[in-house]
Amino acid sequence: MAVKSAGIRDVAELAGVSVTTVSHVLNDTPHTRVSEETRARVRQAAKTLGYGPNRMAQALRTNRSGLIGLLSEEIATTPHAGRIILGAQNAAREHDLTLVIVNTERESNGNSHRDDVQALLDRQVDAILYATMYHRQVPLPPNLKGLPAVLIDSTDQAGVVPAVVPDEVGGAVAAVTHLVEAGHTRIGFLNNDDDVPATHGRLAGYRQVLQAHGIPIDETLIASSPSETLPGYGRAREVLARDDRPTALFCYNDRMAMGAYRAAMELGLNIPHDLSIVGFDNQELIAANLFPGLTTVALPHYEMGAWAVETLVHLLHGDAQYKLLADKPTLLDCPLIVRGSVTKPRDN
Repeated sequence: MAVKSAGIRDVAELAGVSVTTVSHVLNDTPHTRVSEETRARVRQAAKTLGYGPNRMAQALRTNRSGLIGLLSEEIATTPHAGRIILGAQNAAREHDLTLVIVNTERESNGNSHRDDVQALLDRQVDAILYATMYHRQVPLPPNLKGLPAVLIDSTDQAGVVPAVVPDEVGGAVAAVTHLVEAGHTRIGFLNNDDDVPATHGRLAGYRQVLQAHGIPIDETLIASSPSETLPGYGRAREVLARDDRPTALFCYNDRMAMGAYRAAMELGLNIPHDLSIVGFDNQELIAANLFPGLTTVALPHYEMGAWAVETLVHLLHGDAQYKLLADKPTLLDCPLIVRGSVTKPRDN
């Protein structure tokens, strides 16, 4: 004997609300006065009964597919930024939306991603997230304009699309403040040599903390190189071999910090007792597996993905205030992750 499928009236009865309220909640109808408690009760009732709105009928009625495209510039192939996808996916699920992911190569031509955007448009996505593999300014693919969109870890050259990026300055402030509070006054900085926002923001945060604490800035303790392990090792050796070496290093990223660990070991310096080190990025395969564990600053990948989806939902509902977010990027906190690589200097 066939088992009768649950219908919208069954959900309404179980949740103790009207059929109209169930429809508003499950279809995420904008501008409806339904409390969060009621929304949660309706969703739980629908889940208990295994009820979901008919996608095809819903699409015909609302002219929306319930799909969000994520154009991911190589982040699907990088170990640390997959959390952008996870954050976006979980937020999309909360709104009964489905994420469609297209991974693309990084290219410099503003028109280069047109085909990738078109592939998402051909699948009738309602909106698009565009995530880059590191924080920088990007040109928009021309066929992305006019569609609800949010940039993740990048900003729009034209300033017309809302964007979410890490607070590079704030993250550096947290890192260097941690060193100063441990008693360090001679702090070196191994910086990236690329002209990108993180390079400038992390240097600005480093300078800001030293100035705020009345610590003279020794420009010779600021060394730049490509932000990889071997260049970081080379620059760290130069800085640490000095007679007036720093007692602490702030590193642009965890890869450079790993190079600094090797340089310290070769010079006979114990971490953290002879040299404290703080990194940036919280690449756990590196930071959690160095010995001692690397104190570092985490990039808010998960939070950026979730924020971007929440913003898209508001844009799809026509919330005018969210269009104003295009005026300047939204900054998300970069929290300090404390491990074992920092202690007070020996002479304190």
